Amino acid sequence: MKIGYAYVVADMFHIGHLKHLQRCKTCCDKLIVGVLTDEATMEKKLKPIISFEERREIIASIRCVDEAIKQEIYSPLENVKRLKPDILFESTSHTDEAIAEARKLMKEIGGEVVISEYYNLQSSTKIKQKINENR
Repeated sequence: MKIGYAYVVADMFHIGHLKHLQRCKTCCDKLIVGVLTDEATMEKKLKPIISFEERREIIASIRCVDEAIKQEIYSPLENVKRLKPDILFESTSHTDEAIAEARKLMKEIGGEVVISEYYNLQSSTKIKQKINENR
């Protein structure tokens, strides 16, 4: 059984999140998704609007997701070390340095990194901007 690990903030869940998770599931038998806590998110972004508990429940309810777990820091590597998945899913939106670090760890545990193209047609940031523009 091939296990994959993806991670998301999933604030204001949108089609880009769904397409990413569906793509991830096509590469593995079991898809575990780390949902970043508010604190983890705020290492790089603004505090999510939707609570962690609600975001985790939304992710857990998606058909292609087998398990939704807490990710307590922005980097997925802490969860990856514990879970030892076969695949870590990364995004082109992440830095080359972060991806290199992920590749190094995955090589050590006998896995691989699969990089997905960032879905830039929609984002939580764009949704928030539209809401603010329409006030």
